[in-house]
Amino acid sequence: MRDILALATRFSSWNGSVAYAADLAARVDGTLTGAYVYPSPLYMMPPYASPQLLEIVLENAREIERNAHASDASFVAWAKANGVRRAAWQVAEGHVPEVLAHIGNWHDLLVIERNPEAPWGAPADLGALVLRTHLPCIVTPHEWCDARLDRIALAWNGSAESLRAIHAALPLLCHASHVVLLDGGRRDPDIEIGWSPRFDVEVHLRNHAINAKRVSIGTDDEHAGEALLEAATRESADLLVMGAYGRTRISEWAFGGATRKILSGAEIPVFMRH
Repeated sequence: MRDILALATRFSSWNGSVAYAADLAARVDGTLTGAYVYPSPLYMMPPYASPQLLEIVLENAREIERNAHASDASFVAWAKANGVRRAAWQVAEGHVPEVLAHIGNWHDLLVIERNPEAPWGAPADLGALVLRTHLPCIVTPHEWCDARLDRIALAWNGSAESLRAIHAALPLLCHASHVVLLDGGRRDPDIEIGWSPRFDVEVHLRNHAINAKRVSIGTDDEHAGEALLEAATRESADLLVMGAYGRTRISEWAFGGATRKILSGAEIPVFMRH
C-alpha cells in the first residue's frame, strides 16, 4: 500500500485527513497525492442565467483553479517537511466521486475526512465515496492527523465485505504490534444455494505473520456499529478495519447498519472497503 491519495477540502492549508495521509505515507515510505476538486461552474448555474452571470461564475471558477494550482509547490514542500519523500498535487474540476475514481486508478488507498461542515464530509457523502471510488478508504475524524498503526482492530463476521477489507489492510497490519479480531459471529446469507470453501481468517492472518487476538462481540445487525466502536475503544485501537455495506446502501441508510453508524460517529480512523 504505497500510493496514497488524500482529498483536500482547501488549498491554503491542509485539512486533518491530508495531514493523516502524510503521516501514513511517511510511516510506510509511500507516495502521497493531494487532490483538490471543485465543482464545474455549469452545475452551479441557475436556469436561464444571464450571460453576465455566466461570465462571473466562469471567472470565479478560473480564479479558484489558478489559486489551487499555485499551491503545488507549497504542498510538496509541506509533505516533504513531514517526512514524505515523494508527493504530488492534483487539481480537477468535476464531480468528486468521479474524479477520485479516476485518480484512484493509480493509487492504493484514499484518505477522506468526516466533517459535516466540509464538502463531501457528511456521512452520506462519505458513503458515496467509499462505494464509487472502488478504493480502500480510511475515513478520519475531523482534524485527526496522527497515523499510528500500533494497535489495529479488525471487524469480522465472515462476510465477503469484511474479508476484502482485512485482506486489503494487510500491508498496514504488518506495522501493528497488537491486532485484535472483533468477532461478531458469522452473518447468515438471506439465500444460500450450494456451499463455498471454508475460510479461516486467523490462519490467513498467520500466513502473513500476523497473530490476532480474537474477541467476541456477539450482537445483532442493528447494534453492530455501536458494538464495534465500543470494542475498538476498549482495545485502544488506533485504526478500525471493516467491510462497508454488508446490505445494500439504501437498506443500510433506511434501516440503520454498522456502516452508517461508523460513518456517523467513529472517533478513530476507520479503514473501509466495500
